[in-house]
Amino acid sequence: MTYRIRRSEQESPTSFSSTSSIDDDKWAKATLRDVLFEAYHEQKRARFWRNFWRFMALLVFFTIMAASFKGNNTNSKNTKQLLTNKSAHTAVINLSGEIGGDPYLDQVNMLREGMKNAYKNKNVKAIIIRANSPGGSPVVSNVAFSEIMRLKAMHKNVPVYVVAEDMCASGCYYIAAAADKIFADPSSLIGSIGVIGSGFDATELMEKLGVKRRVRIAGNNKGMGDPFTVETPEQQAIWQQMLTQIHTEFINAVRKGRGARLQEKHYPDLYSGRIFTGIEAKKAGLIDDFGNIYSVARDVVKAPELVDYTPEDDDLVTFLNRRFGTEIRQVIEQKLHRFW
Repeated sequence: MTYRIRRSEQESPTSFSSTSSIDDDKWAKATLRDVLFEAYHEQKRARFWRNFWRFMALLVFFTIMAASFKGNNTNSKNTKQLLTNKSAHTAVINLSGEIGGDPYLDQVNMLREGMKNAYKNKNVKAIIIRANSPGGSPVVSNVAFSEIMRLKAMHKNVPVYVVAEDMCASGCYYIAAAADKIFADPSSLIGSIGVIGSGFDATELMEKLGVKRRVRIAGNNKGMGDPFTVETPEQQAIWQQMLTQIHTEFINAVRKGRGARLQEKHYPDLYSGRIFTGIEAKKAGLIDDFGNIYSVARDVVKAPELVDYTPEDDDLVTFLNRRFGTEIRQVIEQKLHRFW
């Protein structure tokens, strides 16, 4: 705060009289009053904003709690509705995106829970896994394949079908091989039964730039895969051995799931990692027939009503975890804490 003291431009020695003293006292009192009023208003404003942010923090807290409680109730209500559906229908479980690519999405658990809920309802005539994925993690794919096979063996009276949409390749087809039958559109992209591992070799570029790499390791192969270090023939052999082993597991799973339907003699490149259209995939035995979720439910299952059994997390806490992550949530908590 700035206060300006105004005095007469013309002052004489005779001005220091009793009247001048009175004027100075009045000015001092007025100034003190202004300072006190300004301090009072400043405290009032500070109190208002402090209470405002406290209220907002409480509002956010109770909103999250209410949304979480509502989401849990919604999930349980949806589960109850699925289990009490009294008409014959076909259960649908969605499988989309990169397999194992989302750290907040457990696709194996999603398939397991969806299938378990479908099996609990006696009016489910079949389960359709609607697949649209380019593939992903071989480990997640293998776990999903094994779980589908296990659940199928426990519920042999309910068939499991996979319906591929735009794409069901690599890890997605790994999972699809566990189904009783696979359907696809003639233009769908199917297969890609192979394994890939890639990287860059920047050693020649470093030589041209005159840059040397300093790396210290304990173990000859600890730095294997470093783009700035020359790869030895032994390391290349190790990489190839790993890829071959994973590829072999992939092939064994496909053979186990598809069996004699595979036309390996007529398609020697079946396991070469190539992509097949739906038309070629049918000829090669990678799919059983053409179809979509509607035609399969109507013509194959004979239960045209489709019910989505894909588990979903509707609560706000899960949404914040997926969208913001732990670090940003901690920042938000710190900001809110400052207003307390």
